[in-house]
Amino acid sequence: MDKDKNAIVLSVGSRYRIKSLEARDKPLVTSGIFLGYTAIGHDEGMCIELDSMHEDKVGKIRVIPTHAIVSLDIIEAAGKEEKKLADSGTMFG
Repeated sequence: MDKDKNAIVLSVGSRYRIKSLEARDKPLVTSGIFLGYTAIGHDEGMCIELDSMHEDKVGKIRVIPTHAIVSLDIIEAAGKEEKKLADSGTMFG
């Protein structure tokens, strides 16, 4: 079995439900579309565009520090993105 073929990769445009630390007895649940990562000081955070589960916050972006994530459910995976290579014929300088 090829491990790389079966690797799970978080992809931009995918829909996730994330439980993260909020309080000792109650996690914060976030549901929405993954927009990518951002830096929070020296830490990394996931940027999630909130969906209809969040009623008055639909469309807002929540940044969740990756170290605070307890679980992540993949609700709908986006297709694989094709990475474009830079044009090697262009030179600057």
